[in-house]
Amino acid sequence: MSAGTRLRLAATFMFLTIGSLVMLVVAIPTLFMARRFYSEVMARWLGVAALRIWGVRYRVHGEPQPADVQTIYVSNHTSTLDLFVLIALGLPRTRFFLSGFLKKLPPVGIVGSLIRIFWTVPQEYPAKRVEIFKRADRILRETGDSVYLSPEGMRITTGEILHFIQGSIHLATSLHALIVPIYFAIPREINPGMGYDAKPGLIDVYFLPPIDTTHWVLADVERNRDAVHDLFVRVHEAMRSTGRLPESLTIDPPTAALSVEALV
Repeated sequence: MSAGTRLRLAATFMFLTIGSLVMLVVAIPTLFMARRFYSEVMARWLGVAALRIWGVRYRVHGEPQPADVQTIYVSNHTSTLDLFVLIALGLPRTRFFLSGFLKKLPPVGIVGSLIRIFWTVPQEYPAKRVEIFKRADRILRETGDSVYLSPEGMRITTGEILHFIQGSIHLATSLHALIVPIYFAIPREINPGMGYDAKPGLIDVYFLPPIDTTHWVLADVERNRDAVHDLFVRVHEAMRSTGRLPESLTIDPPTAALSVEALV
């Protein structure tokens, strides 16, 4: 790691630490009740500023859903940069799933607690993950909030779209919330992958057309998961070969055959 990278990394950590403490100071007189302000104003500013430290810019194509439309945002996850871009987007009324490991970093733990992140555990603990998703389902059903999570479940640095786990699709189906796919196009020359040595450059963020889950049922979770995965694969291959989105951005409609039990 070069001296310049170490300096930027130290500056980023110091900036995020100070910013998280400022957020905490603001949260105290507001009785920790202004989650959207912490997330969509203060944390967004932190994300934008952290990207600027590394000389990273982002360009948004499309837009998120309005705050009153409950949405499950899903994306490819190729880089450490994804988290900062997601926060910088200021997605309306949106919470996040994030690895509980990151909670050990003080600024991440403070900011995450204020914006009400759902902290996850590794996939080696399926029972705990089920409980986390059940709790999230209950809270999102009560509040109407939107949420972001990565269907791949981890950063993927192979240059491919890997297998999707079904948590995001199960959650969207249970809530009958829109799914909005987000595609991050991060040039290889600026992408730090699993590391932190990002290079200056431009990230393109694409909001793909929303997917209606009104008629989805839990019996079709695996099929619909695969359909959303196939959409990301098509987008990824088109962007890699042509630099443009594919003409078709739809998925196959869900099957209509339902059992009575599936509707209960």
